[in-house]
Amino acid sequence: MQDVFIGFTSVTWQNLVMYLVGFALIWLAIKKEYEPMLLLPIGFGAILVNLPLSIAGIPAAGASVTEPGFLSVLFEMGIRTELFPLLIFVAVGAMIDFGPLFKNPFMIFFGAAAQFGIFATMIAATLLGFDLKAAASIGIIGAADGPTSIFVSSIFAPQLLGPISVAAYSYMSLVPLIQPPVIKLLTTKHERRIHMVYHESSCPKWLKVMFPIAVTMISGFVAPISVPLIGSLMFGNLIRESGVLERLSKAAQNELANIVTLLLGITIGSSMTAAAFLTLDTLMIMGLGLVAFIFDTAGGVLFAKLVNLFLPKARKINPMIGACGISAFPMSGRIVQKMANDEEKGNIILMHAIGSNVSGQLGSVIAGGMVLALVPLLVG
Repeated sequence: MQDVFIGFTSVTWQNLVMYLVGFALIWLAIKKEYEPMLLLPIGFGAILVNLPLSIAGIPAAGASVTEPGFLSVLFEMGIRTELFPLLIFVAVGAMIDFGPLFKNPFMIFFGAAAQFGIFATMIAATLLGFDLKAAASIGIIGAADGPTSIFVSSIFAPQLLGPISVAAYSYMSLVPLIQPPVIKLLTTKHERRIHMVYHESSCPKWLKVMFPIAVTMISGFVAPISVPLIGSLMFGNLIRESGVLERLSKAAQNELANIVTLLLGITIGSSMTAAAFLTLDTLMIMGLGLVAFIFDTAGGVLFAKLVNLFLPKARKINPMIGACGISAFPMSGRIVQKMANDEEKGNIILMHAIGSNVSGQLGSVIAGGMVLALVPLLVG
């Protein structure tokens, strides 16, 4: 008779807390529509893996079987081998149009400046007691690029994959709440009303085709360890820009992205066992992730203000576009355009903001590659 109720009697308070975490993520996905494609499967995965005596992940003591469950198999094949994040990068690359960046190459500097939060957070994390590899994984949260966070943490700090992934995607979904207060704090009303002239021009096809090839080759020479990360993104973009693989481009943007996102989400959730998630480290990671997002936004805005000191009045930059240098594409660009329109009707800076946002997507991947290349040298 005892075996009938063993599931109920095996529940711990830690399991109950993780159920609440899972329900909270599902609620945010459904009710608030915050990154629903990731938060919903992550939340369900967290509930699934914390069921008592669950055999979905690594079977607990007392479970009826000893073989790893399907979530453990997915984790080993998709996360530990880095396959899922890399496939996501192929899909993301197929979605990105670098045209706005080509038309205004200066925007690339905002994509670089907005990565400041990554390195500032790395320093803060080391001061809080994390080793350098774990600190680097936490800092990448500030790139606002979930796949990069997963990729780096799966190599440097797999034991922190759950909280890092949840922090990355949670704060990505909260960009509309995080960025506006930071932007307003660092800019004046006059600065937010600055108009920027946009000149429409076409990009030659050869440039769009050669760009992903050139970026991949340069990355391979400079930081070979970054090739899987950057190469996957650029391969997806090459499929898009080649013009001869339309079916594959659409498949990468839709079927591939949807299937891998589904598997990635529930697999990340499987890493959120109570023992691994309910720790002081998790609380610090969530706090540091927020700091990283704030510093990234501030870094981009302050860099734009610095550039304005050297520009004539007619060519001033609206410093809000500096905030778009994070990788939350195209959400951040849309937020900045809305803020500009709210400050003054008819102030259109969307194309500049999107150019900065695209550069942020590229900048986050390059930053991830730099971290992968440099941290082992520092540790060694």
